[in-house]
Amino acid sequence: MNITFSPDQLDFDKSGGLIPAIVQDEATRQVLMLGYMNRDALQATLDKGLVTFYSRSKERLWTKGETSENYLEAISIQQDCDNDTLLIQARPKGPACHTGEQSCFHKLPYVDPSKTGFLLELEDLLIRRKQELPEGSYTSKMFRKGTDKLAQKVGEEAVETVIAAKNDNDELRYEASDLLFHLLMLLVDRNLPLEDLIAELKQRHGGK
Repeated sequence: MNITFSPDQLDFDKSGGLIPAIVQDEATRQVLMLGYMNRDALQATLDKGLVTFYSRSKERLWTKGETSENYLEAISIQQDCDNDTLLIQARPKGPACHTGEQSCFHKLPYVDPSKTGFLLELEDLLIRRKQELPEGSYTSKMFRKGTDKLAQKVGEEAVETVIAAKNDNDELRYEASDLLFHLLMLLVDRNLPLEDLIAELKQRHGGK
């Protein structure tokens, strides 16, 4: 386990012997939960390698997963700039939330940046192009033509993708990339965020 401090550096006294500990998925960077640690809970985490909190309601140490077996394997722990809060990178062995959700913070959809990061960056770039309309830019030219032309272009690219599907994967990859790019441009034109599509698909998946 990688830690960036010695326990003596931490300021447990500021909040009556407890410090908040934020737990984040080591792979996806999703925030999983928030708990509190005293010195003994921190030491137990370091000793066992499993995230252990101090339960304020039970007034005892509590290893996450001790009942459900949905343990949190601690990978790294770092302190904040004031030495009074911890950020724990963990490997979850199941849902972190008692409701069965992956995270206790599940009211809004989570987007894994490792899977959609570039598309979100491209979306941001297209938003800026729509606002600034720089000269000589293909995207500026398309945004100036308006929604109908963009929708028509998406249709054309969809047809070309269908045709490419009957050929080799190199051609399909090229045409599908064109389709995705122009679809993203149409979504930006209509002020429909990519995250809304991701949320819609997740909702459909959850419904099944």
